[in-house]
Amino acid sequence: MAEDKYNRKNPAVKRILQELKEMQSNPSDDFMSLPLEENIFEWQFAIRGPRDTEFEGGIYHGRIQLPAEYPFKPPSFMLLTPNGRFETHTKICLSISNHHPEHWQPSWSVRTALVALIAFMPTSPNGALGSLDYSKEERRALAIKSREAAPTFGSPERQKLIDEIHDYMLSKAPPVPQGNKTAEVQTDNREGQHSPKSDAEGATEAVAHPAEDDGIAEEPNETPAKYKCSRDITICSYRAHKWTATVA
Repeated sequence: MAEDKYNRKNPAVKRILQELKEMQSNPSDDFMSLPLEENIFEWQFAIRGPRDTEFEGGIYHGRIQLPAEYPFKPPSFMLLTPNGRFETHTKICLSISNHHPEHWQPSWSVRTALVALIAFMPTSPNGALGSLDYSKEERRALAIKSREAAPTFGSPERQKLIDEIHDYMLSKAPPVPQGNKTAEVQTDNREGQHSPKSDAEGATEAVAHPAEDDGIAEEPNETPAKYKCSRDITICSYRAHKWTATVA
């Protein structure tokens, strides 16, 4: 890790390096996340599908972008692996993400955010923007497929990190429960009727919105009205969950 180019007195850098050290010294079987060699504000992650759900045994990769003001401002999250719950290559709107900075607490971390994301996977999308509502059989088929190879995304250096994370998670993830391999899923055009570009402790109020990054245009300062978050249940379909994760 090229840490020397960063000012260790910077609050964000200090916090990120602290989280990295904690992540490495206390690894989890349920997820793995590491920053890019060239940019510690950008992390790759993979989570394991929660047990006793249609996602069990699956390995789901994603990207985290930490702001310069971290941990006082929240990160953004994007999934890269087709999963049947969230669109891929689309920023996820959670109350732990940059879509809802009013809910973010500086005591939360990459680790606690990933715990929340795992817990939220099996919940009902309730029509939330950016969410998907595949059948359990389709999601199980995607869980099986997710183990075959890591998603292709970004530079060779980033891809190497994604592949390393995938190998680690594959060594820890249980097999997909037997008896669920009969479903065949045509995923090419399921997510928003377009092909992808390359393809429990607690959760919070959450919705998913279309937004893109890394070669995909950033959101404009003024978000179009149809994509704005709202507590109107007909627009955002909020679900309340109790957040209980703690930071070591």
